Amino acid sequence: MSDVIPLPRDEDGSIRGRVVAMLRAGTLGPGDRLMEADLAARFRTSRTPVREALRQLEAEGLVSHVPRVGATVRRLDYSEVVELYEMRAVMEGTAARLAARMASAVELAALAEVNLALAEATEPARAAALNRVFHARLLDAARNRFLSQAALGLERTMSILGPSTLGDAARAAAAVEEHSAVLDALSARDGAQAEALMRRHIEGAQAQRMRQMTAGAGA
Repeated sequence: MSDVIPLPRDEDGSIRGRVVAMLRAGTLGPGDRLMEADLAARFRTSRTPVREALRQLEAEGLVSHVPRVGATVRRLDYSEVVELYEMRAVMEGTAARLAARMASAVELAALAEVNLALAEATEPARAAALNRVFHARLLDAARNRFLSQAALGLERTMSILGPSTLGDAARAAAAVEEHSAVLDALSARDGAQAEALMRRHIEGAQAQRMRQMTAGAGA
């Protein structure tokens, strides 16, 4: 059954969405130049939609415009990454607390199914996609449209960070266990416990990301 879970498309089929997909895959990284001509050739389109997509990405904070260089992928410093994860912990912790009260039995079963598929995933890209499905469905179950909108914006910004921390097998296994603990709290309708466990889960992802950043800086 887990094989038929629809995986999230990276935004949509637009030029902007495809650039975001490249960020998540690590094909593009912080500081990389985004040449209109190169992207137009890659996506087999004219430079006009590429230019518009880059403007959208700049407005969203994913792209920076450097004088005499042009558009580049925004580079976040250590403190900015910490702030991103702190905000994510607040948002998703709140979502878990709300979902403990609002989620239906069907939604909880669907979350469990996604987590099972994540446990069985062998490809990092599929694991990352399933993880996004899990978190998106949890936000849906919270029944707060403004929280969902804010979390979506944050998740887009986090695409700058590149591939998911679930590329690390130990972190992926830990994430599955942490999801299971959150699900237990949701099923028990224990909002305080669900919130605390979700915050702890995000903190685990943050710790792994910081280890990766530190290792990369020392390479």
